Amino acid sequence: MNKKISALGSLGGTPAVGDIIPITDVSDTTGSAQGTTKKVTVANLVAAAPVQSVAGRTGTVTLSNTDVSGLGDAATKTVGTANTNVLAVSSGAVDLGSNSIVGFSASLNAETGTAYTIVAGDEGKIITLNNGSAITVTLPVLTAGFTCSFIQTGAGEVTFSESSTTINNRQSHTKIAGQKGMASIVYTDTNVIYLAGDTA
Repeated sequence: MNKKISALGSLGGTPAVGDIIPITDVSDTTGSAQGTTKKVTVANLVAAAPVQSVAGRTGTVTLSNTDVSGLGDAATKTVGTANTNVLAVSSGAVDLGSNSIVGFSASLNAETGTAYTIVAGDEGKIITLNNGSAITVTLPVLTAGFTCSFIQTGAGEVTFSESSTTINNRQSHTKIAGQKGMASIVYTDTNVIYLAGDTA
């Protein structure tokens, strides 16, 4: 029985690739001046659909060699450490292939209180300590390899304090020598710290 498309029942699920859909071919006017009705499968439509952005998608997304417009020229670069290569991260380390780092500037953390406990987010930063009174910097347990630096910009003496950690210094120093002095720390273990620089 013939029915209008609008009168047909809904599929109620995901169409199969072989399901048939009516379509009007406007380039074929043998049926009428407005075009000729033909059949097309879901697979035909999917194959003809333009590639969509993968932003916001979940699950596995497979890209063909032509689905890389959003990647710019990174899609055609070789992974490696030579000029124009895309760098690969292996075991948490980035290999620069002995190339120089240029245009680099350190992040600053300006502290003005009399007590500060460093956090994981301070890694690689330079922490400035500016107060007229004595300042205590507490060094808690952090990840091995953590490093940061400190500058005493104010008159207040800066003292480093252990917190379930051990501070090591060749001269058993635990302070910055004075205003405008700079010191750095490196964690060789989660609780083992080496302090060096302009210390006292």
